[in-house]
Amino acid sequence: MKTVYTCFSTDVIHDGHRNIIKHALKYGRVIVGCLSDKEMIRCTKFPTKTINERMALYRSLDGVEEVVIQDDMLYDDVIERLRPDYVVHGDNWKNGAEKAVRDHVEKLIASYGGQIIDVPYTYSETVKKVDDRLRERLSMPEFRRKRLRQLIEMVPVVKTMEAHSGLTGLIVEKTVVEDLDGRLDQFDAMWVSSLCDSTDRGKPDIELVDMTSRLRTINDIMEVTTKPIILDGDTGGLTEHFVYNVRTLERMGVSAVIIEDKTGLKKNSLFGTEVIQSQDTIENFSAKISAGKKAQLSDDFMIIARIESLILEKGMEDALERAGAFTAAGADGIMIHSRKKEPSEIFEFCDRFREKDKKTPLVVVPTSFHQVTEDTFASHGVNIVIYANQLMRAAFPVMKQTAEEILKAHRAQEVDSLLMPFGDIIRLIDTL
Repeated sequence: MKTVYTCFSTDVIHDGHRNIIKHALKYGRVIVGCLSDKEMIRCTKFPTKTINERMALYRSLDGVEEVVIQDDMLYDDVIERLRPDYVVHGDNWKNGAEKAVRDHVEKLIASYGGQIIDVPYTYSETVKKVDDRLRERLSMPEFRRKRLRQLIEMVPVVKTMEAHSGLTGLIVEKTVVEDLDGRLDQFDAMWVSSLCDSTDRGKPDIELVDMTSRLRTINDIMEVTTKPIILDGDTGGLTEHFVYNVRTLERMGVSAVIIEDKTGLKKNSLFGTEVIQSQDTIENFSAKISAGKKAQLSDDFMIIARIESLILEKGMEDALERAGAFTAAGADGIMIHSRKKEPSEIFEFCDRFREKDKKTPLVVVPTSFHQVTEDTFASHGVNIVIYANQLMRAAFPVMKQTAEEILKAHRAQEVDSLLMPFGDIIRLIDTL
């Protein structure tokens, strides 16, 4: 009997999946692949069930003879192992970002005479309702909040992009690309930066925008997205205030807050020693971390300590001492910062920290040392890479140029090449 293979990357079964199995059974014995967690994430489908739970769900379907793990979204592993006569898939992969995957699979199975069967995609109110409910589930606070911890365990590096509004949140949520190998990829999480939040309001980055305003930004983003959110908490403020903010953020579904070990009026770290900046004592900052950890009600929320020793030229030993102390105080992660354009001191810190601590997540923000790839960071033990301000910085020059060109020409025709068609913006929003 011929072998028919289809891959599922879903936590729920609806009429569309049953239709795939129905068609597959016409051609032979059916094997279903269960896409691994790390590959599901790259395909924009975050798992809400474990891989064992998903495999059990697929085994329960009538007509399924076997369920296997597929660990490569391009099917290389399963096609080499199973050499199926047919690969069955919904015809939605003939267009868009998934077309590269289909083309790759077609080449693989054509090499030995295999064939792709494209099944018409199932459009129905039932299917839409199931998909909508799954997305709503991912956006609920209790599910969103724990996703960052889950991602740290699932992927080599949590790719995090800044968002400062509902629209930029949608861009981070919906951007999917095909890499050089033909695999799909996307951002894993969002960073809500105090710098970008302040800049968006035309105000300086000195903690002038209060937490109430910043919570509105978070809420705007949460209403239209599902990815986990990491908040830039500046210094965390007074310990008494930080405790209440932790409870508020946790209740909203924020995954983590990063606070820096400085005191006094907030000044952007990239100024370094060019402006007067005071670093908090190890004892005071550790107490703030401990108070925040005691205040939270779940194990999902993360408090990450940002160490400014390298920024303030206090030296590597001071940075490492603080990292050990803050971890002992309960910090769920350590962010190390540098304003140097080459990354040697970041690598040294990470390597030396990892010699003693193999588990605590490490976070970097490569604004200055932007030539370093995520794979290189991962090789030094980094878990989260934050692109902290690129969307804001990308928007500013184009908006400024647009304003200047309209003012010069006294009409808008000259700027058309700079502008995204409004229909594309509507379609982005309509994908909710």
